[in-house]
Parts: sequence; structure tokens; C-alpha cells
Amino acid sequence: MTAASAGTEASFPYKLVATDLDGTLLRGDSTVSPRTREALAAVTAAGAAHIIVTGRAVPWTRHILDDLGYDGLAVCGQGAQVYHAGEHRLLTSVTLDRQLAGAALAKIEAEVGPLALAVSQDGLDGEVLFGPGYRVHEGPLASVPEDDPVKMFAAPLNKVYIQHPELDDDELTRIARAAVGDMVAVVMAGAGVVEILPLGLSKATGLSLAARRLGVKAADTIAFGDMPNDIPMFGWARHGVAMANAHEELKAVADEVTASNEDDGIAVVLEKLLLQG
Repeated sequence: MTAASAGTEASFPYKLVATDLDGTLLRGDSTVSPRTREALAAVTAAGAAHIIVTGRAVPWTRHILDDLGYDGLAVCGQGAQVYHAGEHRLLTSVTLDRQLAGAALAKIEAEVGPLALAVSQDGLDGEVLFGPGYRVHEGPLASVPEDDPVKMFAAPLNKVYIQHPELDDDELTRIARAAVGDMVAVVMAGAGVVEILPLGLSKATGLSLAARRLGVKAADTIAFGDMPNDIPMFGWARHGVAMANAHEELKAVADEVTASNEDDGIAVVLEKLLLQG
């Protein structure tokens, strides 16, 4: 039975559905399946709110929200930005201290050697600048090459991306965390995506701010994700659901594992909850 056949009168046990984007809500072709769209529409018709919580900054998220017809709040930039999609404006924005980031990078490079860097500029129209050697993911997301490290750090930033020519993502994350201590946060958000963030910032901090604006509590929230950067969000929400394609670290702390993002894993869980309601 689909969400539509459950009917718009169905009840739903949560007031908030929080979904990551890449590897979770989005399929590999960066689209949302009709079945998942239908399931989300059904839970919102039943009274729940849907909120997107993504590592992407607003400029890399806005086109997806517009395509979905999404006009609510979104948490972007690993929690750094709370964005009102309907009004196209930032409600909150947290920036990374650039001097502190530089000191953290020096500590990491002292352990592993030179890193390839990219930076995400703050703001609604902030650009992603990438330096020499940084491997940019193919796709429609705009990024700008920049050879001058001074120019890369000239404007306010919400994060720094790091890559290493030999270390894998898990090893780079582990070493970087040990090297920086309590200076900054280090998260692994996807393949080839290791990020330096302001200390204490996470998807959970951004989601808690957005939820407060909606009048919803952690106990009212079900969250879906696929990567270690979703761990704080799972710790905050009442129920955390990992996709079948999720990183093992996230699966280890999840309350439930669903089907993959390619197989409508979000819809599978939401439809079941609607039927139970």
C-alpha cells in the first residue's frame, strides 16, 4: 500500500521528519522519487513537518528545494545555516574563524603532509573555491578554481574541505580530529568530503534551532541519514533511521536501517508508520 492509499486522514506518530539530502532523500541522479515525494506529502498532510538537514550550504541546496516546491525551513552547511526556503533568506548563519582554521590546518599538515583544500563561503550567494589538487565532484554544483590561498580565505566561510592524496576519508578524519583537538570540529560527510567546521557545530545544533522555531521537540522527531555527519542528528532525534547504503558508523548508532536511497528507503518507513497510525 502506498502513502496515497493510506489517505490524508491517517495519523502519524512524529511531528517532524528530518532528512539528509545526498545518499538519503536524493537518488544517485540527484532526483527525489515520486514514491518518496508522495510519502512526504502524506506525512505533512497528517500534520507533520518535513525539514531538510544537509551538509550542503544554501547555494548548493536552493535549486533542490525549489524543484521540490519546498517552502519551509532547511538546515544547511552542517548546521551552520537555517534557511527559509519560501522567503529565500537566511535566518541564522555561523561562520568559521579563519585564523583558527588556518592553525588547525597547520596541525593536520604537520601529521599528514600537504592537503588539498576547498572552502565554502558564507551567505546566500557564497561560492565554493577549490585549490590545486582538490578533486571536485562532477555534477551541476558550481565551484570556482583558486590558486591563491590568501584569496581563498579572504571572505567569511562556513567550512573548509580537506583531501589527502593517499589517505582514505576515514583515516584522514581520524588523524585530523586527533591533531586539532578542541580547536575545530572535523566531520566526514561523504566520499571525498572531509570538513573542518566551527567547534560544537553539527546538524543537531542547526536542527534544534529550526525545530524550536517550529515549536517541535527532539522527542517529536524522526531523522534519516547515511553518513557519520548524521550521527549528532540521530543522537538528538527520538528515532534515527540509516539507509541501507549508509556508512557503518551511522548504522551502528541507528535505531533502524531501511532500504537504500535508490530503493525509496525513506518512503518504506514513512508508509509503514502511516499505516500503523
